[in-house]
Amino acid sequence: MNVTIVDYQSGNISSVINSFTEAAKGKVNLEVTTDINKIKFSDKIVLPGQGSFRSCINSLNQVKGLVDTLKEFVITNKKPLLGICVGLQMFADVGYEEAETNGLSWISGKVSKIDNQKGKFKLPHIGWNEIEIQKESKIFKDIKNKSHMYFVHSYEFIPEDKSVISAITDYSSKIVCAVEKDNLFGTQFHPEKSDKIGLKVIDNFLKL
Repeated sequence: MNVTIVDYQSGNISSVINSFTEAAKGKVNLEVTTDINKIKFSDKIVLPGQGSFRSCINSLNQVKGLVDTLKEFVITNKKPLLGICVGLQMFADVGYEEAETNGLSWISGKVSKIDNQKGKFKLPHIGWNEIEIQKESKIFKDIKNKSHMYFVHSYEFIPEDKSVISAITDYSSKIVCAVEKDNLFGTQFHPEKSDKIGLKVIDNFLKL
């Protein structure tokens, strides 16, 4: 099986590479690339994202043909893709970080700044927080509800269709921290920084 981590210069993704390498245990051919042909012929894709929504979208658009190739992979061919942090947020129609920016429009919704209740909650939301699993999800197989995951973000994805929400976390409000829609999976938390439970999320994705 070929799994591709899309490296489109969206920040340091070494921890993503390391954790996927550890979970794969040599049984998966792991590529880190923006090569369009390699992405097309992958079995699964991982779309990480660090920094702002706008900067990540701009970086994707700078790689010729990448956005169209990802759309074909996900929407036409319906192959599994996991978006991490801003990688999940980019599924949305629009984001409002830095400036209003069009997303990939894979799952209808928007990305807005977390309401910190006039400074009552610090932003960014950094550290370990409990997740509340909302529905049976393939990537949460054998993971207990109320497990703790690691977060670093100031913006949240608000999908129009609430049935795609697979987990939430409580920080100022009930924030969407994982989605699942058919072959699309996304986590706002960082599984690669979430110790053994995060590795289990990665392992579940690899075993889909």
